[in-house]
Amino acid sequence: MNGVWGLVPSRRSPWNINSREMANMETVLLAGASRGLGLGLAREYLSRGWQVVATARDPAKAADLRALADGGRLRVETLDVARPEQAATLAKTLAGTKLDVLFVVAGQSKAGYVPIHDVARDVAAEEFLVNSCAPPAVAEALLPLLAPGGTVVFMTSVLGSLARSEGGMELYNASKAALNMLAIGFAKRHPDLRVILMHPGWVRTDMGGESAPLDVKTSARGMVDVVAARGKGTGVVYVDYAGAELPW
Repeated sequence: MNGVWGLVPSRRSPWNINSREMANMETVLLAGASRGLGLGLAREYLSRGWQVVATARDPAKAADLRALADGGRLRVETLDVARPEQAATLAKTLAGTKLDVLFVVAGQSKAGYVPIHDVARDVAAEEFLVNSCAPPAVAEALLPLLAPGGTVVFMTSVLGSLARSEGGMELYNASKAALNMLAIGFAKRHPDLRVILMHPGWVRTDMGGESAPLDVKTSARGMVDVVAARGKGTGVVYVDYAGAELPW
């Protein structure tokens, strides 16, 4: 991994709608939207008439994302949260775009249920950095794009709750607990913002597995509803896709 934080810049792809239409639309940036929950969120926001900036590590391979019917409201940009050294470049690329919601979705669980003493050090370092350090670093870099009264959302998990910890995916759980703590620090640095730590539920994705009780559409619809309902005000909240507050 590169030791310097930054984003991989992408070629500018302007909105295919006129400025008057754009002025009346709300805009969300989804960091990590090529598949799973990120793709589901992109589809849900587009269905509600939003403009969507959706990022992928390799947009050329994000066929499902690029195939979304969008009426000119979808803009796909390149972003690998594990290499955010060019965050300022992406912010400049998006200059003039005002975000109502900045949602950092990307995360990983390569170690799975392996106990922490058996996880290779490079795997542990990558997972911890991607899940814990990268999301607030990405949000900080893109914060100049956020409109007054905008909302920052970090995709976390109930598995990061110390009060409800049952072990299992030790590295993943610890990384999400660390993200929760770092999000509190982010919120303290920006007391005028609403910061939402979002647990999507146990969802049938590559990470969640086929036995998960929720489908992507149900989770995405719930998360978008919760962001709309809880996105006003300031401070940080830790909630699930149904709006229930979670114990820290």
